[in-house]
Amino acid sequence: MIEQMDAPLAPLTTLRLGGPARRLVTAETDAEVVATVRAADRAGEPLLVIGGGSNLVISDAGFPGTVLRIATTGFTLDGALLELAAGEVWSDAVARTVDAGLAGIEFLAGIPGSAGATPVQNVGAYGQEVAETITEVVAFDRLLDETVTLAGSDCAFSYRHSRFKADPDRYVVLRVRFRLADEGGLSSPVKYAEVARSLGVEAEQRVKLAEAHAEVLRLRAGKGMVLDPADHDTWSAGSFFTNPVLTDAQFADFTAKVGELKAPGYPAGEGRTKTSAAWLIDNAGFRKGHGAGPATLSTKHTLALTNRGSATTEDLLALAREVRDGVRAAFGVDLVNEPVMVGVSL
Repeated sequence: MIEQMDAPLAPLTTLRLGGPARRLVTAETDAEVVATVRAADRAGEPLLVIGGGSNLVISDAGFPGTVLRIATTGFTLDGALLELAAGEVWSDAVARTVDAGLAGIEFLAGIPGSAGATPVQNVGAYGQEVAETITEVVAFDRLLDETVTLAGSDCAFSYRHSRFKADPDRYVVLRVRFRLADEGGLSSPVKYAEVARSLGVEAEQRVKLAEAHAEVLRLRAGKGMVLDPADHDTWSAGSFFTNPVLTDAQFADFTAKVGELKAPGYPAGEGRTKTSAAWLIDNAGFRKGHGAGPATLSTKHTLALTNRGSATTEDLLALAREVRDGVRAAFGVDLVNEPVMVGVSL
């Protein structure tokens, strides 16, 4: 366990933003994670848990308590059953499952961050989400002061949400267990239209596992969604806004405002339709690269808000508010931020 005082947090986030932590603890075992959490709780000290820092927007003032950086390691395969320590680098773990010939998370390639964050956000992309394969989450329950194992069915997974996100101060994820599938070297069925087109197949077809993995990485890189320290388009928190899920009445109002424009709509459960945040942003007049300051929309993807190298968190938030307010004015739809806000809000 490594402890630092007045430690900079910006280098630990993909946005490279945020002030210092009063105290930063890097834990390399589950026992160190639990001990750090218990000590902070018993001292009544504010606690912030971070992994890969890919989904965080931290205040310029930093964090006034203990920041726990989870750096645990552990990748275990037993047939098609996978267990990952929370600190494992997610994109590396996905690549290893593909190399092992196992399908189930291959379309989640290239997503930055750590394995422990995936159930919190119910991470998903290109028609796949971790809720489909997670069997158990091992977590430290701060309310009960003990380690618990939650079945996937008890995690209350929904679109970019879970019981962990709903109650962020209760659970600290330690390990995540998945049930993958041996499909004879083939991928899961291709569900996402863009991926199907780029692979030249019909929806629900399977392709070679390695081919699916490589194509997703290519698509993500083209949108600036694969980390590259030399490319400021990747200095982001990924998609900054979630795709809005609207009731039938809200979707009817929305389509009336849209008029002759053809807005995307996808079934999202009974009486609900999901539309595209990227489409809303673009059609509200915010194009790729929008912004004159040190924080701009990515030049590759309108959903990513980026630090061009000298931005502050307040610069980024000003841009986020401009986009959110512009979409609301144009279409009457409220965009909700996907990253976790620490010491700030929209």
